[in-house]
Amino acid sequence: MMTDSPKSLTKAQRHATARSTARLAAVQAIYQIEMTSVPPASVVTEFNRFPLGDEASGESDFVDADEAMFGELVTGTQSNLSELDAEISKVLSAEWPLERLEMVLRAILRVGAYELAFRIDVPARVVINEYVDIAHAFFAGKEPGMVNGVLDKLAHGIRVTEMGRDKST
Repeated sequence: MMTDSPKSLTKAQRHATARSTARLAAVQAIYQIEMTSVPPASVVTEFNRFPLGDEASGESDFVDADEAMFGELVTGTQSNLSELDAEISKVLSAEWPLERLEMVLRAILRVGAYELAFRIDVPARVVINEYVDIAHAFFAGKEPGMVNGVLDKLAHGIRVTEMGRDKST
């Protein structure tokens, strides 16, 4: 929960918050796409027309999302869904395959995995922390810990140099 109003944030804080908002919105969009089979481009267009924090929606405490990042996360995740699902499935236990996970949890893991694989300009630990925070927004149980564990394993496999030795070896 944000304690400062968006107007009191520094430029750097607003930028970081806009990226966090884009991540949250991307998770919601990936969930929506899975639920309704609506094309990703339609979801991105709709979001850009009615963003989080739109004063008409009564949610003016939000900082506007980074629209470019939001669009990339949604379209990139959907374009690479098979590969992302395969990588996520490799680190999940046999008792909890991807298909068994709750849809919001799948969306969090998919967007987080996309960002780890394709947004190497963002430090892996930042990516992991952001998606753990998003998991906390939706879940009060063990799910945030699962997100942390899965994304950490993925990061060690994808960003070996940045994260150190691959944990799977």
